[in-house]
Amino acid sequence: MFSSQSVRRRGARAAVVGALAVALCTTLMTNRAGAIVNGIDSTERYPFMAVIPESAPTQGVYDGNCGASLIDPQWVLTAAHCVRGEGLELEGVVRIGGEERKSGGTVRAIERTVVHPGYANGEGKAPNRDDIALVRLDRPVTEKPVRIAKRVGQPGTPTRILGFGTTLDTALTFAERLRQLDTRKGGTAECAPGYADSTRLCTVSRVPGAMACFGDSGGPQLQKDGRGRWELVGVTSGPGVPGVACSAGPGLYSSAPAYADWIRRTIRHHA
Repeated sequence: MFSSQSVRRRGARAAVVGALAVALCTTLMTNRAGAIVNGIDSTERYPFMAVIPESAPTQGVYDGNCGASLIDPQWVLTAAHCVRGEGLELEGVVRIGGEERKSGGTVRAIERTVVHPGYANGEGKAPNRDDIALVRLDRPVTEKPVRIAKRVGQPGTPTRILGFGTTLDTALTFAERLRQLDTRKGGTAECAPGYADSTRLCTVSRVPGAMACFGDSGGPQLQKDGRGRWELVGVTSGPGVPGVACSAGPGLYSSAPAYADWIRRTIRHHA
């Protein structure tokens, strides 16, 4: 979930982990994201969960990924830093609905990507701005999309995050099976000053020492609607506090409801 367009060096290895992980699902650690450190294997099926394979050869990373959410039979929603970053290379496909990182589900080619016009990477010194993007698939899929929530829950609302990111703070060992973590909507003050606002959600783990990490960027944060069904409330963007390990939390998520109008307009424009 976190990374940066060009992850600076915290040492050669951190830059590698950072750039792809970060560029890749980038923005975490210094604007970091991953496979959910101290999460658990998924306990149910999430047909809308998608994974975008990508790499950053110039950073020494050849097998990374970002997360995404199917919100329409032909569109997935992800983080902008997952599709636009220095040295970042997309494999050109998206896997939808699989419980494994490299098998199952439905694979579609990427037809086009649309990055929010206001996107700016914080480079680890500030939160990413408008960190959201849409990816159009070459053909529709049969998996059921997740509905975007009409509104974000109040602080304390239970949420859940999903991802195929790294399971350790310090290594690019991606989860081969989908992972999940129960979290909650945090208050603005639970993230660093200036990080959380109406478009960026502060997210706190309900499990000690756990949070999204490298490779989780772009993946979903979910909450349940009045009927107990999962709905999309956030998109993994980066850390909620600069300069800390993924597991130290909190996390920062782009608010899906805040961008719902832009999402609808974009999909209509490119129909």
